[in-house]
Amino acid sequence: MLRVIGSVWALMLGMFLLMVGNGLQGTLIGIRGAIEEFSTTELAVVTSAYFVGFLFGSRLAPAMIRRVGHVRVFAALGSFISAVLILYPTIAFPWAWILMRVIIGFSFSGVYVTAESWLNNASPNESRGKALSLYMIVQMSGIVSGQALLNVADPAGFELFVIPSVLVSFAFVPILLAATPTPAFEATKAMNLAQLYQVSPTGIVGMFLLGLIFSAQFGMAPIYGTEAGFTVSQIALFVSAIFVGGMVLQYPFGWLSDRMDRRVLIFVAAVGGSIGGGIGFLWGGVFEVVLVAGFIAGGVSNPLYALLIAYTNDYLEPDDMASASGGLIFVNGLGAIVGPIMVGWAMAAVGPNGFWMFMAGVMLVLMAYVALRMSRRPSIYAGEDASGTVSYAPVLPTATPVCVEAAQEIYAENTEAAADADEDLQGLA
Repeated sequence: MLRVIGSVWALMLGMFLLMVGNGLQGTLIGIRGAIEEFSTTELAVVTSAYFVGFLFGSRLAPAMIRRVGHVRVFAALGSFISAVLILYPTIAFPWAWILMRVIIGFSFSGVYVTAESWLNNASPNESRGKALSLYMIVQMSGIVSGQALLNVADPAGFELFVIPSVLVSFAFVPILLAATPTPAFEATKAMNLAQLYQVSPTGIVGMFLLGLIFSAQFGMAPIYGTEAGFTVSQIALFVSAIFVGGMVLQYPFGWLSDRMDRRVLIFVAAVGGSIGGGIGFLWGGVFEVVLVAGFIAGGVSNPLYALLIAYTNDYLEPDDMASASGGLIFVNGLGAIVGPIMVGWAMAAVGPNGFWMFMAGVMLVLMAYVALRMSRRPSIYAGEDASGTVSYAPVLPTATPVCVEAAQEIYAENTEAAADADEDLQGLA
């Protein structure tokens, strides 16, 4: 691991600063929107707009990079991010924030695509899995660290908008200085959604439902905290609990994923998510309980992203794994766009606890669908453990196609290596 860190530390530092800036601004928008007296529905649309931009950015950034190069795309989109972050407090109108959130979502997505392609190029094949794990830790640590910065100034002022702008600008320095040579960028032909659904209905439906949940956690959690009457420090702790839970439980889920029927593990995760949502709904007035509920909800939902990808890959040939990533990301992105609006409706109808009601409800739907599929399709793990299936690789819902395709390459290599090992054993027998 130390060798991996030594080869990519500058890129990781830059990505950490980017995630600190994005984590801070994501929570700050919900708090400042409430101060500006935006309605819950308006804030839900503002949140959704980020994911609209992020989805389009992940699909258009590769073409932009191929046309003008990594450096120009990175610099241009980074400039947009810095500018928009400063503009938020000066143009405090819902329609303006919706537009700016689309721009900043698009820009962050494009910056991530660019930086991740450099990271992928800088990591040798034999250490790419470790680099991916390190990248996941950096992402989560950056988001959590961003929450701590909420306490350094008044959200009603402009300082907290300047801080992420400066952090994003600083992030360019290590990435651009370390990102040489410029990697080639090739597009992978995507598998269409109909084909992907035929391969793995659970994968497609699960990724859509997870998009609903993740966008609610990432964007609507601070809005829930504000409406529930939490202080800024409490909101920061609550959002942190969600992502700390995802970071802590990622590896236990990964370990279990390679040793049991993944559908059972998906079902168990959905049960845990519904319990976390139910705890928050019933005892949302006790802040300590809310922290526990957030930890559980984030702890099971973040690993579900990689788990659903791994489950889908169990039914794919190695050559098809990279092409499947585009469809999975697109479906997840659609869910992420719809999620905040649905949470906004729920909170407008029943109050702040609509946030938890939505979480629990979506997880119950996932439980029911997985149970249905388990009754319709025999398990590929029957009579054996999961050791012959594709191994789990940690990927977060914030990942772009570049990161997911890198994980898919690891999946494919592990699958081929396992097949070769089986052939060798059969030959010895």
